[in-house]
Amino acid sequence: DEETRKDYDYMLDHPEEYYRHYYHYYSRRLAPKVDVTIVILVTVCAISVFQFFSWWSSYNEAINYLASVPKYRIQATEIARQQGLLNKTREKGKNRRSKEEIREEEEEIIKDIIKNKIDIKGGYQKPKIYDILLFQILLAPFYWCKYVVWYCWWIYCFTIKGQEYGLEEKLYIIRRYMKMSQSQFDSLEDHQKETFLERQLWIRENYEVYKREQEEELKKKMAMDPRWKRYRRWMKNEGPGRLSFIDD
Repeated sequence: DEETRKDYDYMLDHPEEYYRHYYHYYSRRLAPKVDVTIVILVTVCAISVFQFFSWWSSYNEAINYLASVPKYRIQATEIARQQGLLNKTREKGKNRRSKEEIREEEEEIIKDIIKNKIDIKGGYQKPKIYDILLFQILLAPFYWCKYVVWYCWWIYCFTIKGQEYGLEEKLYIIRRYMKMSQSQFDSLEDHQKETFLERQLWIRENYEVYKREQEEELKKKMAMDPRWKRYRRWMKNEGPGRLSFIDD
């Protein structure tokens, strides 16, 4: 091609610059033959597929765990009986099935009821196609524009007009103070959020007091924890990386 021909002509005119010639030769020989855009696209798609199936695996693990908890299992079994779903699994005559088949079908019915009745939040929530990396990249301009519009609305309502915060705005400020993601905050119990609101933690001074209280409580728990005591004792007596010159 033309680029290679130019390098060749330059080499004939300047044979003494052999290091430069070596560099251009191997840079062209070892240059990737595949378009970088295609490589990036395939990588993003592969990561997205892995994300989606990994989240599905975590979600199924959570469902299997809840199905083994007596509290949720009893409730799901009672709902299944009320809806007549368990009676269908015990058919007689030609449609009669083995006990193993009946047990597996009843297990699937209980899991389906748990999926529909319990809203799992946090890292084990039901995966959504729009949360994977590919869609996040494609929808990034939309999310950015949405954030700019929301931020302008926030400044106008609460900074310029001085309106009072609503419930969602208070919880948003508390979540930002705690440096938690939306999924992490949603996974908290309702009584915890009610405590945050009762103590008015959307006010910075109140949150600082609450934070210090939590830190002191954590220190007390760690001081009373026997495992933490053993660790401190080991750090005091042995410590990491302690050198010894005593002969064996």
